[in-house]
Amino acid sequence: MLELALSFLVFGLLALVMLFMNSLLGPNKPNPAREKPFECGSPDLQKDIPPVRIPFFLVALLFLLLDVEAVFLFPLALAFRAHGLAGFAAVTSYVLILALGFVYAWKKGIFDWS
Repeated sequence: MLELALSFLVFGLLALVMLFMNSLLGPNKPNPAREKPFECGSPDLQKDIPPVRIPFFLVALLFLLLDVEAVFLFPLALAFRAHGLAGFAAVTSYVLILALGFVYAWKKGIFDWS
């Protein structure tokens, strides 16, 4: 317990010292060119690029969700024989819930790009 408190104290002091040293040694000259937003070296890209539509974000979130869930299925596939019929029923219900979510998203029109 003492080691934990000591480490919090040391790292907290280190963070404060770094913040203080940054304000002491850092550049203090304001420059209007530095105050502008920076986007990969290009001047203000937001004028010419239309905003991305919401279905793109929903499809990206669904991809992440299904990708993570596929990662959860991998260990169950490796230990499939050890779980027997109960494991098969659990995985089947898990995949069924995923399929129902996919069908729900499809019916809501998330995959329509027009």
